[in-house]
Amino acid sequence: MNGICTLGNDYVYDQLIALLNSIDAILGKDIPVCIYPFDEQTQRIADAIAQRPNVFLYDNQESIKRWDKFMLEASPASMNRNKYRIYGGHRRFCAFDGPFDKFIYLDADTLVMNSLDIVWQKLEEYDCVVYDFQFKFPDKVYNIKSDKFLNVFTKERVDKEIFCSGFYGSKKGLFSPEKIVELSAHLQSGEREILYPTGDQPVLNYMFMRSGIPIYNFAHYLPASQVTGCTVTSQHFIEQDKILYDKGKRLTYLHYIGIPPNIHQAVCAGENIEFPYRELFLYYRYLHEPEKRPVFAHSPKPYNAPPPNLLTRALRKFKLIPQG
Repeated sequence: MNGICTLGNDYVYDQLIALLNSIDAILGKDIPVCIYPFDEQTQRIADAIAQRPNVFLYDNQESIKRWDKFMLEASPASMNRNKYRIYGGHRRFCAFDGPFDKFIYLDADTLVMNSLDIVWQKLEEYDCVVYDFQFKFPDKVYNIKSDKFLNVFTKERVDKEIFCSGFYGSKKGLFSPEKIVELSAHLQSGEREILYPTGDQPVLNYMFMRSGIPIYNFAHYLPASQVTGCTVTSQHFIEQDKILYDKGKRLTYLHYIGIPPNIHQAVCAGENIEFPYRELFLYYRYLHEPEKRPVFAHSPKPYNAPPPNLLTRALRKFKLIPQG
């Protein structure tokens, strides 16, 4: 069985619902979707998906604990607990234990924009299929200044194989318990210093690259005229019928990378904050309950605006100026 995977907790509830609704709209309501729990705060999600028979929360505690243990051993963040945290993002690795033979993983802060058939088809040939431009920023995946870095991976491989952990297709069983022990041994022997020191993305890249698993990135192989962007940092996309296009080519997915979940929360709670492709997000978030969509009366403020000063906060508190 094949299916879609994502990761979440109640903190990213609004983003997750928007993603699930985009899956409904673009891929259909029958495709299985597995949500890996970022932490134990998932009651709101559980309540919401009770009405979605194709969606379920992953609950294999043995698998979750195994990957929790691996992440503590693997991440450079564990070397400096005062500076870095071990987040729950690595629990997406549970997809390598199941429940799907082949899966496509999408972060909760993404929207499906097109059929994923090309990914499923390419998974017949490759064990890892991606579509992004993270390879342009290797310093956000690896510590490229480490003396050991190019002893582990050649520059050619770095330029070709690095990918974003927000969207990828792969397969069950690629990382057996024995393979995990092997990778952990490499990391603890000194190689974890070559990883960018936080998050799951560096570890996931390392897992594939250190194992020698070929990575197929559409961004490298599609004709230049067919390649599209995928992130909200590209603000030239054109919307047509609730789908985004890049120079006339339909996006595969849209990633709201860089916009914190609390911004989506605040907007859904009625706070008028502008961020790229906000209307598209709101359309999918409230696809099945449009009557609950917030209505805004004032001009929006940008999501990355500086916080209000003390006087402004005081005036707002006493309702002497609008809340903005």
